[in-house]
Amino acid sequence: MSEVKKVQIKIGNEVMTLETGRIAKQANGAVFATYGKTAVIATVCCGGVSNEVLDYVPLSVEYNEKYYAAGKIPGGFNKRESRPKDKEILVSRIIDRPMRPLFYDEFSREIQIVPTTVSADQINPPDMVALIASSAAVTISDIPFNGPVAGVRVAYLNGEYIINPTFSEIERSDMDIVVAGNKKGITMVEGGAKEVSEEVMLKAITTAEPVIRAICEVQEELQKLAGKEKLPLLEKKADPEYANEVREYSYPLIKQAAFAEGGKLERGKAIESVKEQIISHFASIIESDDSALSFINSLIGDIHTDILRTSILENDLRVDGRDTKTVRPITCEVNVLPSTHGSALFTRGETQSLATTTLGSIDDEQLFDDIDGDKNYKSFMLHYNFPPYSVGETGRLTTGRREIGHGHLAERALKAVIPSKDDFPYTIRVVSDIMESNGSSSMATVCGGCLSLMDAGVPIKKPVAGCAMGLITSDENYSKYKILTDILGEEDHMGDMDFKVAGTKDGITAFQMDIKIAGVSSDIMKEALSRAHSARMHILDIMTATISSPRQSLNENAPTIISFKIDEKKIGAVIGQGGGTIKGISGESGANVSINDDGVVTIFGSNKHKAEMAKKLVEEVIEEPEVGKIYNGTVKRITDFGAFVEILPKYDGLCHISKLDKKRVKSVADILKVGQIIPVKLMEIDRMGRLNLSYIDALESINNKA
Repeated sequence: MSEVKKVQIKIGNEVMTLETGRIAKQANGAVFATYGKTAVIATVCCGGVSNEVLDYVPLSVEYNEKYYAAGKIPGGFNKRESRPKDKEILVSRIIDRPMRPLFYDEFSREIQIVPTTVSADQINPPDMVALIASSAAVTISDIPFNGPVAGVRVAYLNGEYIINPTFSEIERSDMDIVVAGNKKGITMVEGGAKEVSEEVMLKAITTAEPVIRAICEVQEELQKLAGKEKLPLLEKKADPEYANEVREYSYPLIKQAAFAEGGKLERGKAIESVKEQIISHFASIIESDDSALSFINSLIGDIHTDILRTSILENDLRVDGRDTKTVRPITCEVNVLPSTHGSALFTRGETQSLATTTLGSIDDEQLFDDIDGDKNYKSFMLHYNFPPYSVGETGRLTTGRREIGHGHLAERALKAVIPSKDDFPYTIRVVSDIMESNGSSSMATVCGGCLSLMDAGVPIKKPVAGCAMGLITSDENYSKYKILTDILGEEDHMGDMDFKVAGTKDGITAFQMDIKIAGVSSDIMKEALSRAHSARMHILDIMTATISSPRQSLNENAPTIISFKIDEKKIGAVIGQGGGTIKGISGESGANVSINDDGVVTIFGSNKHKAEMAKKLVEEVIEEPEVGKIYNGTVKRITDFGAFVEILPKYDGLCHISKLDKKRVKSVADILKVGQIIPVKLMEIDRMGRLNLSYIDALESINNKA
């Protein structure tokens, strides 16, 4: 049995323990991490054989949560954990993004990291524990890794920065971000905020830096105690003797194609045409060398990347003719779909989002059942779709990790301005269908989604816009670099950073940064934030020129929701025995009626008439009898001395025979029948609570008003 090795470090208010040698010993690397009473087991394994054909890192991260971790049994019919929840996918992405650039292409083996939350104290979020445990597992394994990495959550609460806040502190904070990096610098930031300034955001990142370095050092300490010897990398093959010839012939052709006039498709066609020309030119070499075609294709890609990066660094010129600070042309349209509750078409260059807003009732809220706490409901949702036709390709229409990640970022950006349920008791769903894509469709989703919300009449607090920034560096010391405003797809692929910032004119609401190099300095982030602010102001000006504020009334296609509070003592009366009363109101009005434990009645009608009718019926149920008021009552029972008339639900009164007519009445049945509706006036509520009614006085009052 292997010896158990442990290291510890205090992060925030809790001690984190990293342990190896006791659990999952057959994996290439395994670490059992605890933080408070939250625990994660992270394992990493790799394939046994290198695949020399691969030119990328075949990494997969599969974060998962066990319901038993929080003493729960999964909800629904299937009592077994099954496909990943959105939260698990989002955490997998948080772990993947800072680690992926630090694996070696030359390793060329499949790598799988599986962090599993096995204990959840419902106080400390497990995601940062999973990130650190995953990095530690790889660090001590025999898999080559240019790490370690670490991550912490930073909240801004009451003017203070909190490292690894609790769930309660996160809920009350003005900002919640995840910062990840290595000893060289920050490689990833992601989070949301309530309109915080760029200065607050930057200070949060710099506050996290020393903590991240300390966590990396602890992992290195564990590696010294229990680390395995690293597996060999594939030896880089020397360039073939014809490499320079191919490079010299190809460079001018690729440079001309890379800057071809037109858009992305035209440039793509020009590059493909040049590839064919180059391959045809070197056909004899390709025929004599089995590896020549692969090498030439790879070299063409390298030359293309070098041309784009050099042009930006030396000439401030991008492939579409822009300088580094210009935002592409933007057009905004609203009310583009006649039958939706709200719609917008946002186009920025060759990126386009068709965004719609749909309003629903409380029954349309999304139920969440996870290990973080009690079941909770979500009344604002944003869904992002990236169909293959948006990039001119064929493929399957699926919801993958990209769709969930981009949608989550855009949802965070807009959530900060969504009205509270008390002010706007609708369930809100925004859908962004990407019609075209060439750079930052998630930020187009933020802009389009905001426009569709305003078009639907949702009273958002302020308009929100977003823009993606890029980075091109000359070397790892950043002796020369350029920050790019509103990056293209090519610049995202060939650049060193994807830096998305969304917010209002007054502050940041969502933030995501991915670095493809070792890390960036705070000076670069400061400049990028400043440039992102300028771009956001520019985009907001264009958006508000189209629609400056939410429409004063809801779209005519939108349903009507009426919400009001009643005396809690009347809740039972509205519900009725076995729910009979509230079901009857819903059936009669055609509206959906619900009531919560606080006495808040919510009425959802497909049109205004149905909703108002349901409200009237509820008010009748809770109404108290008022002396002197005339009611349209229903005759329930006839006796020799009078008739019992129901004036309100559960309120019957006696209309004495002497109150039916000024003349003497021989028999009540001569004037009234059971089920007849008659006007009656409430004359008295006696000391025993009995209601005395008068048919005569009601008729006189009605005639006098007439």
